[in-house]
Amino acid sequence: MNAAFTSWQAFFAMGGYAFYVWLAVAVTLISLLGLVAHTLWQRRQLLNEIGRRQARERRIRHAQQSKQKSAASREKAL
Repeated sequence: MNAAFTSWQAFFAMGGYAFYVWLAVAVTLISLLGLVAHTLWQRRQLLNEIGRRQARERRIRHAQQSKQKSAASREKAL
């Protein structure tokens, strides 16, 4: 098995195309990190929205139960 590069310097020089190769690597890594960050941000936003909706539904349910209880107590009073 032969090594592709004879030294670390040759590896980083990439046969004279280092600028293009490392620029492509940097753009790829930045894009992937951006994608991961955006996904995590979206997940947090989605979980917050779900929490808000559940809290709203709980408040609505509680208000409806309170209305039913007060209507029932008024009927008993009559």
